[in-house]
Amino acid sequence: MANIKSQIKRIKTNEKARLRNKSVRSSIKTAVRKFRDSLATGDSAVITSELRSASQALDVAVAKGVIHKNAAANKKSSMTKAANKSADAKAGVR
Repeated sequence: MANIKSQIKRIKTNEKARLRNKSVRSSIKTAVRKFRDSLATGDSAVITSELRSASQALDVAVAKGVIHKNAAANKKSSMTKAANKSADAKAGVR
């Protein structure tokens, strides 16, 4: 444990931030997992709603500084690609 007063305060704030970031990352993972599960069902309405909620979760994480904006953009892009691929497969488009 640190002896310096400011360092003791930093340890406390870092722990609070770590727990908050952990919670946000967990919600991102849950939203993305729900989206991936919805791809298996093949229902386009469910897929679009889960894609929207996962995108919102990613945007919140970016706003809070938990993940980098480019990381969120890459995730959203790959999820959108997967959703479009699922829609094309259902429509029979090659």
